[in-house]
Amino acid sequence: MTTVAPDPRAGRHCHSTLNSLHATHYFSPDVGRELGALGVTHPRAVNFAVRAAALGPVGAGAVTATFYNYKHTLVARYVPAVWESASPEQVLAARTRAVDTTLRRLLGADAVASAEMSEAATLALRATEACSRSARPLYSAHADLPVPEEPHLAYWHAATLLREHRGDGHLAVLMAAGLDGLEAVLTHTATGKGMSPKWVRDTRGWSREDWDAAAGRLRERGLLDEDGELTERGSALRQDIERETDRLDRAPYAHLGADGVARLTELGTGFVRTALAAGAFPADLLAKR
Repeated sequence: MTTVAPDPRAGRHCHSTLNSLHATHYFSPDVGRELGALGVTHPRAVNFAVRAAALGPVGAGAVTATFYNYKHTLVARYVPAVWESASPEQVLAARTRAVDTTLRRLLGADAVASAEMSEAATLALRATEACSRSARPLYSAHADLPVPEEPHLAYWHAATLLREHRGDGHLAVLMAAGLDGLEAVLTHTATGKGMSPKWVRDTRGWSREDWDAAAGRLRERGLLDEDGELTERGSALRQDIERETDRLDRAPYAHLGADGVARLTELGTGFVRTALAAGAFPADLLAKR
């Protein structure tokens, strides 16, 4: 039987549903409690630890490089010091416990134990079979981790792999477009689909002066207007970035096939809607201003 490759936009939409559920743990109090028990208490330290732990006890340089849009001085404030409180292995175990608790709380016991969850895990893991390790450090590090046995954790693990696979490729595209970390996130915010400036500055370590300077550079390039909105050229650049990211990320979804992508998107959308209704994300997370 011939597998029909999905439209690139279908792959992007599928990724979006998977990534949304993956991202719930970044805003979960369960993660803070688990890491706090290990002596990691500051929210920024928690964030750096849970995402970077798969890389091992790396220094600030590796985290800044792979995360891309964080200010290095913020990263260096907590990394590598965080590994003195908890080893990467301890952090990964704590993250798994927290994700388990979070998904059970947001989705409910019936959804976690459902046939739909098992089906979603099977489809998502099948998509990861076609991921590439080349020049993808965060994906490759997570791909070395064992697949959890419980379907809801296996689904979350596969979502993490697909998120980091696309993300690593996306950074290459941003670099080719000449956008540094802050410029990249600022232009994404200007699309109306990114985090609000307040969330960017609070979580990524940038000051208002940093933000304004980046906006000035983007205006000089003709990508932003005086009101901070994307110009026609800026909008075209963001569209080009997404299309090229789709191209670099097409293999997992082509491997799954159009029908598989459609079904995984359908299942993932249901899970995300349930999580959103349960208050998975802050109300002010996404905004232009």
